[in-house]
Amino acid sequence: MSAPRRKSRVGRFVVVTTGIVAYTLIARRLGYKLGGNVIVRCLQGHLFTTLWIPGVNLKAIDLVVARVQHCPVGNHWSLVVPVRESDLTEEERQRARERHDARIP
Repeated sequence: MSAPRRKSRVGRFVVVTTGIVAYTLIARRLGYKLGGNVIVRCLQGHLFTTLWIPGVNLKAIDLVVARVQHCPVGNHWSLVVPVRESDLTEEERQRARERHDARIP
């Protein structure tokens, strides 16, 4: 592999990594708890918990601020987005924590 090609790959890696870190920091500042088990809502309004690590995804199609993944509540595939826990009632938070999507072995 030539040196310019290697530098190009390193440069892209740095740009992508910087973008992921910036997105995570901004989201956390806005009240989203990304980087672990996160409460999400599907398009049908179902709440459940999923592992959400920005830039890392093994069980869904990552769209940066949303994901296409299986909803265990409605048993369907849907677009899901993180939810600020402060926007939920205690009952909604509890119900979401009781439903977790498929865990990675």
